[in-house]
Amino acid sequence: MIYHLLRWISGIAINWFYRDIRVTNYEAIPNSGPLLIAVNHQNALVDSLITGWVISRRVTMTAKATLVRNPFVALLFRAVGVVPLRRASDEVTRADANHLDRSRNNEAFTDILDVLETGGAVLIFPEGKSHNETRLEPLKTGLARLALCARDSRGISGVRILPVGLVFEDKAEPGSVVGVNIGESIELDFWSGADAGGLTAEIAQRLKTVSDGRQIPERETFTPPAHHRPVASFFIRAAAAWGRHTHELPIRLARRLAVKRSLDADQPAMRTILLGTGLVLLTYLASFAIVEAVTHSIWFSALCITSLALGAYWAAFENRPRSR
Repeated sequence: MIYHLLRWISGIAINWFYRDIRVTNYEAIPNSGPLLIAVNHQNALVDSLITGWVISRRVTMTAKATLVRNPFVALLFRAVGVVPLRRASDEVTRADANHLDRSRNNEAFTDILDVLETGGAVLIFPEGKSHNETRLEPLKTGLARLALCARDSRGISGVRILPVGLVFEDKAEPGSVVGVNIGESIELDFWSGADAGGLTAEIAQRLKTVSDGRQIPERETFTPPAHHRPVASFFIRAAAAWGRHTHELPIRLARRLAVKRSLDADQPAMRTILLGTGLVLLTYLASFAIVEAVTHSIWFSALCITSLALGAYWAAFENRPRSR
């Protein structure tokens, strides 16, 4: 429940920040079965939000373990089911770390294997860190080792590795476009090797194909479903107009604050989403309190908040396809 609610909110938020999210080869995404999703990592937490929005099935996210030092983030991760991974670079820079602890991610690997064993999907950034380079950085072997362990040690059949390439027109610029290129899966049942290095090289090659040097895809031609016309289309347009009108001020303020306070290109989108969500929720609370004070009706106040949420949704998706 919490995952789907946050996915809905983040989907609206990223579609408010970026003008369009264009997907190629969507049909290559497996609808079921154990899946490891390998994504290039250029835009911090936004990469997870975009991937989780595009892939309609539930996705277990991974994130750097240093984030859980914040108690609120740790609580959120537990509620949503995010698996924290400890990077080698974090381990060796700790004051009490004289040498690398090779067993640092044993528990996390077990959690991921458990998800795969139940036919779930797990997102992993094999580069190991977010960066500002337009080309793919060298991959770590963790993803390959997980896949081989799932097949050979756990005996999990049907494991696939899906490469997903994210391409940003300008990741820090509000109103820019994002391309999401879906590659061809590696099917572990038909992968003869047992060497993590060889599998990592294959993952890198397929991920480069959908990320390095790729242009933003052309926009899909989107025609609203027949049942949205003509009466429903009128209400959708009205809801979208209402959403744009009521959310413009907090979103614009969030963008301005985010851009002003960001120190690098990774921060504007994420900060806009976080600040925007917070300011919008404050606006909702204020609207609820004002309407309740005027009408003395909690039901009318709830109806007002519902109209604001629906307005935000249709303002984001009126003229483009939503997640499949």
